Amino acid sequence: MTDPITLRASAETVAASLPALLAQADQLASTVIMGEHGRRRAGMGDHFWQYRPAQTWDEARLIDWRRSGRSDTTYVQDKEWQIAQTVMMWIDRSASMSFSSADSHPTKAARAGVLMTALSLLLLRGGERVGVIGADIPARRGEAQSMRIAEWVAQADGSDYGSPDDAGILPNSRAVYMSDFMGDLAPLETALTRAADRGVSGTLFQILDPAEEDFPFDGRTVFQSMGGSLRFETQKAGDLRTRYRERLAERKDRIAALARTAGWQYGTHHTGDSAQSALLWLYTATEQTR
Repeated sequence: MTDPITLRASAETVAASLPALLAQADQLASTVIMGEHGRRRAGMGDHFWQYRPAQTWDEARLIDWRRSGRSDTTYVQDKEWQIAQTVMMWIDRSASMSFSSADSHPTKAARAGVLMTALSLLLLRGGERVGVIGADIPARRGEAQSMRIAEWVAQADGSDYGSPDDAGILPNSRAVYMSDFMGDLAPLETALTRAADRGVSGTLFQILDPAEEDFPFDGRTVFQSMGGSLRFETQKAGDLRTRYRERLAERKDRIAALARTAGWQYGTHHTGDSAQSALLWLYTATEQTR
């Protein structure tokens, strides 16, 4: 059983970080120009989307006679698809995500938390239902849901490396997984297979520290996992650079292949790069996975 004093201290630490997290996420979300939300897909709805030439299967009542009268072509109006969608999210909260190689950029966990919260704000403001995979946060609408997500984001899970699952994902919904994907990829493969079998489309977003990509180490170096379960010491770290980069490239290729097999999208982001560009890519990818 967790010590109540320790539990309270942990809760107070999480609560203290929430205003800053939400403020940063809200500011980041405001940089993505949305306009009035529309899903840009023909279907049920009240908002006009586009004119298109009538097809043989279109009913006569759908024809826009005023627009058709201005040309030799018969046109119908398409309406925007206004049915709210469900988007389920998961971010890696393991010790591995707490790594940062320099004070000039955030930890992977901090960047992932801001991106996930900002993305949820954008989707919720667009009328979508958003929830968290593997947590007691079912998909709901309304900006109050962003507070629940932020509270979950701000808590570490204590494991060395993240282990994604598919718990709580509804059939035919959308999903977003954010992680460094540095641990065992078997759970990810299992989760993607199960999700794809249920018609779930989604996005894998890999977040890495620049040092994890470049491997700028030389001489005597001690490598240790953030959770302390792994440790490796070498006198010639520079000699490992080429082999490390090859292994990382192989891992990224495997993740990309898993995404393709499941019909998902795959993107990467370095914590030294712009959070705004990462959010824009994520938002666009999430809107396209339908």
